[in-house]
Amino acid sequence: MPSEKDEQQQAYLLNRLLKRDRHLAKWGRRTETDCYRVYDRDIPEIPLLVERYGDEALLALFERPYEKPEDEELAWLELMKQATSQALAIAPDNIHVKVRRRLGVEDQYEKTSAPEAQLKTVHEHGLAYLVNLHEYLDTGLFMDHRPLRQRLRSEAGGMRVLNLFCYTGSFSVCALAGGAALVHAVDLSNTYLAWAERNIRLNGLDTALYQGIRTDAIEFLKDAAHSTIRYDRIILDPPTFSNSKKMTGFLDTNRHWPELVQLCAKLLAPDGLLYFSTNSRDLRFDAALLPELNSRDISASTIPEDFRPNAHKAWEISRQ
Repeated sequence: MPSEKDEQQQAYLLNRLLKRDRHLAKWGRRTETDCYRVYDRDIPEIPLLVERYGDEALLALFERPYEKPEDEELAWLELMKQATSQALAIAPDNIHVKVRRRLGVEDQYEKTSAPEAQLKTVHEHGLAYLVNLHEYLDTGLFMDHRPLRQRLRSEAGGMRVLNLFCYTGSFSVCALAGGAALVHAVDLSNTYLAWAERNIRLNGLDTALYQGIRTDAIEFLKDAAHSTIRYDRIILDPPTFSNSKKMTGFLDTNRHWPELVQLCAKLLAPDGLLYFSTNSRDLRFDAALLPELNSRDISASTIPEDFRPNAHKAWEISRQ
């Protein structure tokens, strides 16, 4: 039997989700968006993340800082799932429950044990994206970058765009939708590059203007510096840490960000802009490490209302 405290927390979560989803659904209808974050540990005693993806939802439990018997945790989680189902009017079978654990510096998110990937189409500002709510901890769409994607889309007309660490290609989709003259997307993963191309085709965009490049981003930047290609917009959103077997050495963005930014700057056209973002809360941005470059913190304008103010940090960087 659930405790009185658990039932009280269920009621708190239900009321919070009803209020937030009602507000965000109105915004979503205006903007042709059906995926957004509804709840992010708003109530300290309820350490959950709830995201809507159309008629499905992701319910993620953040690992608690203390031990709790597994049977009690599962029973509590079932109550929270019931509240989510009722508040969002989503069938329980369409609510995907996961646990987000704190990872060590050398750990990588790994796919969960699903028999096969099941991709779902969601929409953001009228564009369509494929997400995977079954197999991975990350669904394939970083929703906190929604405003920056829109900014790129509004600026991309006739421009040459480079999307580094492109993941599933959402920035590439927005650049092409905005009329980019060409888009080069770099990632080490064939899986993500194929996913990105599917997203591009899903939106009926011109694949002749797009090239997915499977290589290490740092090696690409070093090689491209000796070529004639220069870009009007560059997206640099690296993982905080990567030690993939496909790359030489490792990437620690907290340590290597000045080198990454300087390598990107060499590929900027005279009036080009680099958008550099990170989810790391430990990165200390020091403009003095970027001689001959202008930088401006644009974090506040790139975080959507359904995310916490510290969801990420972002800078606009240009050559002097």
